[in-house]
Amino acid sequence: MSSTLPHPNGTLPHTARRAAGRSADRPPSGGGLPGAIASEWTKLWSVRSVWWCLLSSVLLMAATAGQLAIYVANGNTDDEPANDRGVLAVGRIAVDAVELTQFAVIALALLVITSEYSSGTIRTTLQWIPSRARLLLAKSAVVAAVTFGTGLLLGGLGAAVAAPVLGEWGRFELGETVGYALGLAGYLALIGLFTLGLGAALRSAVGTLVTVFLLLAIVPATLRLPDLGPLNAIADALPGSAGLHFLRGESDPYPAAAGLLIVAGWAVAALLAGLAVLRRRDA
Repeated sequence: MSSTLPHPNGTLPHTARRAAGRSADRPPSGGGLPGAIASEWTKLWSVRSVWWCLLSSVLLMAATAGQLAIYVANGNTDDEPANDRGVLAVGRIAVDAVELTQFAVIALALLVITSEYSSGTIRTTLQWIPSRARLLLAKSAVVAAVTFGTGLLLGGLGAAVAAPVLGEWGRFELGETVGYALGLAGYLALIGLFTLGLGAALRSAVGTLVTVFLLLAIVPATLRLPDLGPLNAIADALPGSAGLHFLRGESDPYPAAAGLLIVAGWAVAALLAGLAVLRRRDA
């Protein structure tokens, strides 16, 4: 034990100084980005509203997919399914149903940031994670993981509900159905990140929800009403239109993959705006 005692001049022995230096160089256990992600993950699942959002998304997908499948089946009058263009992939029903279902998932992403501002717990969060970039990155990782997983679940659920309702008017191919589910999951993950970034920038649940709703649904539909080329081009560049363009595999006015890139661009821009506000303004 005498080797760890300070020398009479008040300095530590060489071995103790070396050990102390190594301890100072190492980040504390459980800290850094992994610790921040673990903290955000735990906080997310401790909020009861998150579970309600997930349940709502499941119920909305089941109800909407079933209703759309009924419309398709009732709209077909040809006894030969092969002769009718109404024969649809069951995964496509899930894609069409996401126009409504996505808002339950958006509400979930919204809670990750705006609930902390409304309750004042953002001050405690920033005390534990003072780096704004690390905090937003941790929240982004959690939101992306949860919304991507939710998208996979909803894609499978929508196809499962649609298949028996469509009957002979439905087409089930495993690879095609999985592709639709993966596309749906990717789209919802990007929209979740877009919502998170807006929430960090606006700091208001109502303001963020209204903005997202306008950009995904109202503004694109309004710009298409006059059927003017420039206005339609603006509508096609908005995240809601681009996302559906990607999910449906359309090639006009741009390739489907470009639609995904447009949504990703909106998500990155929103996150950068949220980070700028986090760094500039106090909690």
